[in-house]
Amino acid sequence: MDGISKAELDRLEAREMATGPAPLRPRDAATLILLDRKGSDVLVLMGRRHMKHAFMPGKFVFPGGRTDPADSRIRVADELHPAELEKLRAGIGLVSVARARAIALSAIRETYEEAGLLIGRRNTFATTKPDWQGFAEQGVEPALAPLRFIARAITPPGRVRRFDTRFLSAWRSDVAVELPEGGPTNELEELVWLPLEQAMQADIPEITRSVLGDLRQRLESDPDLSPGGQVPFYRMLNKRFRRVIL
Repeated sequence: MDGISKAELDRLEAREMATGPAPLRPRDAATLILLDRKGSDVLVLMGRRHMKHAFMPGKFVFPGGRTDPADSRIRVADELHPAELEKLRAGIGLVSVARARAIALSAIRETYEEAGLLIGRRNTFATTKPDWQGFAEQGVEPALAPLRFIARAITPPGRVRRFDTRFLSAWRSDVAVELPEGGPTNELEELVWLPLEQAMQADIPEITRSVLGDLRQRLESDPDLSPGGQVPFYRMLNKRFRRVIL
Protein backbone atom coordinates (compact mmCIF):
# COMPACT_ATOMS: atom_id res chain seq x y z
CA MET A 1 0.00 0.00 0.00
CA ASP A 2 3.07 2.26 0.10
CA GLY A 3 2.63 5.17 -2.30
CA ILE A 4 -0.80 4.20 -3.62
CA SER A 5 -2.84 7.08 -5.05
CA LYS A 6 -6.09 8.16 -3.43
CA ALA A 7 -8.07 7.14 -6.54
CA GLU A 8 -6.54 3.66 -6.45
CA LEU A 9 -7.24 3.38 -2.73
CA ASP A 10 -10.83 4.48 -3.25
CA ARG A 11 -11.32 1.69 -5.79
CA LEU A 12 -9.81 -0.89 -3.44
CA GLU A 13 -12.01 0.21 -0.54
CA ALA A 14 -15.20 0.94 -2.50
CA ARG A 15 -17.11 -1.83 -0.76
CA GLU A 16 -15.64 -1.21 2.67
CA MET A 17 -16.57 2.34 3.56
CA ALA A 18 -19.29 4.82 2.75
CA THR A 19 -18.05 8.15 1.45
CA GLY A 20 -19.12 11.61 2.52
CA PRO A 21 -19.23 15.00 0.76
CA ALA A 22 -17.15 17.00 3.22
CA PRO A 23 -13.68 16.45 4.69
CA LEU A 24 -13.79 15.40 8.33
CA ARG A 25 -11.13 15.71 10.97
CA PRO A 26 -10.02 12.19 12.01
CA ARG A 27 -10.85 11.17 15.57
CA ASP A 28 -8.52 9.22 17.82
CA ALA A 29 -9.29 5.50 17.87
CA ALA A 30 -7.57 2.36 19.05
CA THR A 31 -7.84 -1.30 18.21
CA LEU A 32 -6.30 -4.35 19.85
CA ILE A 33 -4.72 -7.27 18.04
CA LEU A 34 -4.94 -10.04 20.61
CA LEU A 35 -2.47 -12.84 19.88
CA ASP A 36 -2.16 -16.45 20.97
CA ARG A 37 0.17 -19.30 20.06
CA LYS A 38 -0.93 -22.75 18.96
CA GLY A 39 2.01 -24.92 18.03
CA SER A 40 3.95 -23.05 15.37
CA ASP A 41 0.97 -20.82 14.52
CA VAL A 42 0.25 -17.36 15.86
CA LEU A 43 -3.50 -16.82 16.18
CA VAL A 44 -5.28 -13.46 16.06
CA LEU A 45 -8.71 -12.63 17.49
CA MET A 46 -11.15 -11.13 14.99
CA GLY A 47 -14.85 -10.34 14.97
CA ARG A 48 -17.37 -9.69 12.19
CA ARG A 49 -19.09 -6.29 12.20
CA HIS A 50 -22.85 -6.12 11.80
CA MET A 51 -24.08 -5.31 8.29
CA LYS A 52 -26.08 -2.37 9.69
CA HIS A 53 -22.89 -0.45 10.51
CA ALA A 54 -22.03 2.46 8.21
CA PHE A 55 -18.31 1.90 8.87
CA MET A 56 -16.94 -1.34 7.33
CA PRO A 57 -20.18 -3.40 7.49
CA GLY A 58 -19.71 -7.17 7.48
CA LYS A 59 -15.92 -7.00 7.67
CA PHE A 60 -13.77 -8.99 10.08
CA VAL A 61 -11.97 -6.53 12.35
CA PHE A 62 -10.09 -6.39 15.63
CA PRO A 63 -11.94 -5.17 18.75
CA GLY A 64 -11.64 -1.41 18.91
CA GLY A 65 -13.33 1.95 18.68
CA ARG A 66 -13.16 5.67 19.34
CA THR A 67 -10.99 6.95 22.18
CA ASP A 68 -12.64 8.55 25.19
CA PRO A 69 -10.32 11.23 26.69
CA ALA A 70 -11.69 10.32 30.15
CA ASP A 71 -9.94 6.95 29.83
CA SER A 72 -6.66 8.74 30.58
CA ARG A 73 -7.69 9.03 34.25
CA ILE A 74 -8.28 5.32 34.84
CA ARG A 75 -6.03 3.71 37.46
CA VAL A 76 -3.85 0.88 36.17
CA ALA A 77 -1.76 -1.91 37.63
CA ASP A 78 1.23 -0.86 35.54
CA GLU A 79 1.89 1.87 32.99
CA LEU A 80 3.00 1.73 29.36
CA HIS A 81 6.61 0.74 28.78
CA PRO A 82 8.56 4.01 28.24
CA ALA A 83 9.59 2.93 24.72
CA GLU A 84 5.95 2.28 23.81
CA LEU A 85 4.84 5.61 25.28
CA GLU A 86 7.50 7.39 23.23
CA LYS A 87 6.26 5.72 20.02
CA LEU A 88 2.62 6.55 20.79
CA ARG A 89 3.54 10.20 21.28
CA ALA A 90 5.42 10.40 17.95
CA GLY A 91 3.98 11.25 14.55
CA ILE A 92 2.12 14.40 13.53
CA GLY A 93 2.98 16.86 16.28
CA LEU A 94 3.65 15.60 19.79
CA VAL A 95 0.87 13.67 21.48
CA SER A 96 0.53 14.41 25.21
CA VAL A 97 1.13 11.69 27.78
CA ALA A 98 -2.54 11.86 28.84
CA ARG A 99 -3.74 11.47 25.25
CA ALA A 100 -1.40 8.54 24.59
CA ARG A 101 -2.58 6.91 27.80
CA ALA A 102 -6.23 7.41 26.83
CA ILE A 103 -5.61 5.83 23.42
CA ALA A 104 -3.98 2.76 24.98
CA LEU A 105 -6.68 2.38 27.63
CA SER A 106 -9.44 2.71 25.04
CA ALA A 107 -8.04 -0.38 23.27
CA ILE A 108 -8.35 -2.32 26.55
CA ARG A 109 -11.85 -0.98 27.23
CA GLU A 110 -13.10 -1.75 23.73
CA THR A 111 -11.72 -5.29 23.93
CA TYR A 112 -13.78 -5.82 27.06
CA GLU A 113 -16.91 -4.22 25.59
CA GLU A 114 -16.79 -6.06 22.26
CA ALA A 115 -15.15 -9.36 23.16
CA GLY A 116 -15.61 -9.79 26.94
CA LEU A 117 -11.84 -10.03 27.52
CA LEU A 118 -10.37 -8.07 30.43
CA ILE A 119 -6.66 -7.30 30.13
CA GLY A 120 -5.00 -6.58 33.45
CA ARG A 121 -4.18 -8.04 36.85
CA ARG A 122 -6.42 -9.66 39.43
CA ASN A 123 -6.81 -6.95 42.05
CA THR A 124 -9.39 -4.77 43.78
CA PHE A 125 -10.41 -2.04 41.36
CA ALA A 126 -12.91 0.79 41.83
CA THR A 127 -13.97 3.57 39.51
CA THR A 128 -16.89 5.95 38.99
CA LYS A 129 -16.65 5.59 35.20
CA PRO A 130 -19.61 3.54 33.88
CA ASP A 131 -17.62 2.08 30.97
CA TRP A 132 -15.14 0.49 33.38
CA GLN A 133 -17.58 -1.04 35.86
CA GLY A 134 -17.06 -4.49 34.32
CA PHE A 135 -13.44 -4.42 35.51
CA ALA A 136 -14.55 -3.46 39.03
CA GLU A 137 -17.17 -6.23 39.09
CA GLN A 138 -14.66 -8.84 37.94
CA GLY A 139 -11.85 -7.64 40.24
CA VAL A 140 -9.46 -6.78 37.40
CA GLU A 141 -7.16 -3.76 37.46
CA PRO A 142 -6.33 -2.74 33.87
CA ALA A 143 -2.67 -3.04 32.85
CA LEU A 144 -0.87 -1.10 30.13
CA ALA A 145 2.59 -2.70 30.31
CA PRO A 146 1.64 -5.70 28.11
CA LEU A 147 0.63 -3.47 25.18
CA ARG A 148 2.79 -3.10 22.08
CA PHE A 149 2.26 -0.42 19.42
CA ILE A 150 2.07 -2.21 16.06
CA ALA A 151 0.85 0.35 13.49
CA ARG A 152 -0.99 3.63 12.96
CA ALA A 153 -3.34 4.59 10.13
CA ILE A 154 -5.37 7.71 9.35
CA THR A 155 -8.48 7.17 7.25
CA PRO A 156 -8.09 9.07 3.95
CA PRO A 157 -10.29 12.13 3.29
CA GLY A 158 -13.72 11.64 1.74
CA ARG A 159 -14.95 8.89 4.07
CA VAL A 160 -18.13 9.31 6.10
CA ARG A 161 -16.07 8.24 9.15
CA ARG A 162 -12.42 9.20 9.65
CA PHE A 163 -10.19 7.84 12.40
CA ASP A 164 -6.59 8.20 13.49
CA THR A 165 -6.27 4.58 14.58
CA ARG A 166 -3.49 3.08 16.65
CA PHE A 167 -3.18 -0.70 16.33
CA LEU A 168 -1.88 -2.19 19.58
CA SER A 169 -1.29 -5.82 20.50
CA ALA A 170 -1.23 -8.04 23.57
CA TRP A 171 -1.07 -11.78 24.20
CA ARG A 172 -3.93 -13.92 25.38
CA SER A 173 -1.91 -14.66 28.51
CA ASP A 174 -2.36 -10.98 29.45
CA VAL A 175 -6.14 -11.51 29.71
CA ALA A 176 -7.15 -11.82 33.38
CA VAL A 177 -10.80 -12.77 32.72
CA GLU A 178 -12.62 -14.14 29.67
CA LEU A 179 -16.38 -13.69 29.98
CA PRO A 180 -18.12 -16.71 28.41
CA GLU A 181 -21.04 -14.61 27.14
CA GLY A 182 -18.76 -12.10 25.43
CA GLY A 183 -18.82 -8.33 25.79
CA PRO A 184 -21.80 -6.14 26.74
CA THR A 185 -22.07 -4.11 23.50
CA ASN A 186 -22.74 -6.98 21.09
CA GLU A 187 -21.15 -5.00 18.23
CA LEU A 188 -19.44 -8.03 16.71
CA GLU A 189 -21.59 -10.85 15.34
CA GLU A 190 -18.98 -13.54 15.90
CA LEU A 191 -15.52 -13.85 17.39
CA VAL A 192 -12.93 -16.24 15.95
CA TRP A 193 -9.28 -17.06 16.56
CA LEU A 194 -7.58 -17.33 13.17
CA PRO A 195 -4.03 -18.30 12.25
CA LEU A 196 -2.25 -15.18 11.06
CA GLU A 197 -1.96 -16.38 7.46
CA GLN A 198 -5.64 -17.34 7.37
CA ALA A 199 -6.65 -14.01 8.86
CA MET A 200 -4.86 -12.21 6.03
CA GLN A 201 -7.08 -14.06 3.53
CA ALA A 202 -10.35 -13.33 5.35
CA ASP A 203 -12.88 -10.62 4.42
CA ILE A 204 -10.96 -7.78 6.07
CA PRO A 205 -10.31 -4.12 5.23
CA GLU A 206 -7.26 -3.47 3.08
CA ILE A 207 -5.52 -1.52 5.85
CA THR A 208 -6.03 -4.47 8.21
CA ARG A 209 -4.36 -6.76 5.66
CA SER A 210 -1.41 -4.37 5.46
CA VAL A 211 -1.09 -4.18 9.25
CA LEU A 212 -1.21 -7.97 9.56
CA GLY A 213 1.57 -8.18 6.99
CA ASP A 214 3.62 -5.74 9.05
CA LEU A 215 2.91 -7.78 12.18
CA ARG A 216 3.96 -11.01 10.48
CA GLN A 217 7.31 -9.49 9.51
CA ARG A 218 7.88 -8.15 13.01
CA LEU A 219 7.10 -11.51 14.60
CA GLU A 220 9.58 -13.24 12.29
CA SER A 221 12.44 -11.15 13.66
CA ASP A 222 11.05 -10.54 17.17
CA PRO A 223 8.68 -13.36 18.25
CA ASP A 224 8.11 -11.83 21.68
CA LEU A 225 7.39 -8.31 20.36
CA SER A 226 9.97 -6.44 22.40
CA PRO A 227 9.15 -2.86 23.44
CA GLY A 228 10.04 -0.02 21.09
CA GLY A 229 9.83 -1.84 17.75
CA GLN A 230 9.35 -0.06 14.44
CA VAL A 231 5.80 1.20 13.86
CA PRO A 232 4.46 1.67 10.29
CA PHE A 233 2.32 4.79 9.87
CA TYR A 234 -0.17 4.93 6.97
CA ARG A 235 -1.53 8.32 5.87
CA MET A 236 -2.09 10.61 2.90
CA LEU A 237 1.03 12.55 1.88
CA ASN A 238 1.15 14.57 -1.34
CA LYS A 239 -2.08 12.97 -2.56
CA ARG A 240 -0.78 9.42 -2.10
CA PHE A 241 -1.43 6.94 0.72
CA ARG A 242 2.04 6.24 2.05
CA ARG A 243 3.73 4.06 4.63
CA VAL A 244 6.40 5.68 6.82
CA ILE A 245 8.12 4.33 9.93
CA LEU A 246 7.80 5.92 13.37
